[in-house]
Amino acid sequence: MTREIRINAFNMLAPSHLSPGLWRHPRDRSVDYNKLSHWTDLARTIERGKFDGIFLADGLGHYDIYKGTSEPALRLGVQFPRLDPLLLVSAMAHVTEHIGFGITSSVSYEPPYIFARRMTTLDHITNGRAGWNIVTSFGDSGTKALRGEAARPHDDRYALADEYLELVYKYWEGSWEDDAAVRDKATGVFADPSKIHEIRHESEHFRSEGIFISEPSPQRTPLLYQAGASTRGREFAARHAECVFVSGPSKKVVRDLVRERAERNGRDPADVLFFTSFAAIPGVTQQEAQEKYEEYLSYADPEAAATLVSGWTGIDFSKYRPDEPITHIETQHMQSAVERYTTADPGRVWTFGEVARRVAVGGGGGLAIGSASQVADEMQSWIEETGIDGFNLGYALAHESYTDFVDLVVPELQRRGVYKKAYSEGTLREKLFGAGRARLPAVHPAARARVKAG
Repeated sequence: MTREIRINAFNMLAPSHLSPGLWRHPRDRSVDYNKLSHWTDLARTIERGKFDGIFLADGLGHYDIYKGTSEPALRLGVQFPRLDPLLLVSAMAHVTEHIGFGITSSVSYEPPYIFARRMTTLDHITNGRAGWNIVTSFGDSGTKALRGEAARPHDDRYALADEYLELVYKYWEGSWEDDAAVRDKATGVFADPSKIHEIRHESEHFRSEGIFISEPSPQRTPLLYQAGASTRGREFAARHAECVFVSGPSKKVVRDLVRERAERNGRDPADVLFFTSFAAIPGVTQQEAQEKYEEYLSYADPEAAATLVSGWTGIDFSKYRPDEPITHIETQHMQSAVERYTTADPGRVWTFGEVARRVAVGGGGGLAIGSASQVADEMQSWIEETGIDGFNLGYALAHESYTDFVDLVVPELQRRGVYKKAYSEGTLREKLFGAGRARLPAVHPAARARVKAG
């Protein structure tokens, strides 16, 4: 049986995301990132293309590794400035019926109780289309702005994340029984107090006592995304994530995924979907697509690309010659961002210049350039050779890249029988995992927080 290819639009509430410098292109709309119509137009386009959702990256920090300063990132608009993606969702949900919303929020910044309430609200108003991309946040700039202190070391951030998840699971799964909100107009009883339970939690980083103020949403716990690609991050993802986001410049790098880690943690590998970062530049012909790519490259900014990848890796690219090979350097930033160009593929030696050029259009993940048929071939090849389930599809130009993909590639994938022609009903979790799966399965760690009825 042919597997259905899953696709999220990959975006950020900023004037550039994974193609630094292309906001300058005359057809690009990224400078309108702070206008609501920019996002409602995008939502309509991706729903027309039957995407599973929109995955919104975020973070409070800015990039300050390149040349030891934030000046290049600020001057060139490298994922800066940045607004809060969660506030967009109600508007995008209002103009759509089916797409899901993967919202990035950091366990390092957001208090668990407040965050749990916001996500429950989001799941209610979207009729169960809310997802959470769990991040721990690398880099010092965000935590210094928020609390005046440096970020925790890499593995300590994941230890905190485990505690954070344990607590929010208690809010979402353990405070209210399913039938606690009776809404009985005849008796005047809205909620049955005997079915609303106090949460008591104490761990190294968090304490909480009291009931959760929000009644359960359609999914209770939002769909859980995680991008843990370091050793510690993969272990975290194997325990908690339903959708794992991995990224690499080649199929070989992406192939080593986390299904076996999920098995060791008592979870069915079928309960986990894997997405990889990908960009497509389709044309009516291969020549048209290649010309389009060359045009995009002419607007790409090498300094902006070096600023972006320096921020990801924690390595100051300005200190190295473009022809100098990258070797593994341990940092407290995104360890996977270093590994994907070093230890993940020992047979491929990347230079600093090659990495910066590869990141310049599409962000350094998979890239397909060609006719609709050629792009579809490449996407199917990634699915078959790596075992992934789908793609977080980035863009070169907003919204041209998505419009081209929807108009050219989606019909070709549908013709091949590997892409849906209509949405299924239900919550985001049900759309991805099947009818009757609105809530997390009993084998998920969240199930331990569930209160027994009566």
